[in-house]
Amino acid sequence: MAEFYRKKKKVCQMCAGKSVDYKDADIIKKYVSADKGKILPRRITGACSKHQRHIANEVKKARFMALIPFVK
Repeated sequence: MAEFYRKKKKVCQMCAGKSVDYKDADIIKKYVSADKGKILPRRITGACSKHQRHIANEVKKARFMALIPFVK
């Protein structure tokens, strides 16, 4: 008999008051995968769709400014 449980919904960190800026590479690295350098999806980051788009833009800016690499 399998027991099913409901997974706790992640709260969007930016809706809670934290900010993401392309100049802060340590925060940006939390939203990028370690092995290939891809932007992590919403289901993993827990961000809402509005803020996930913001995260994607900030990651792209940080890559363009050479603060984080395009590929690991």
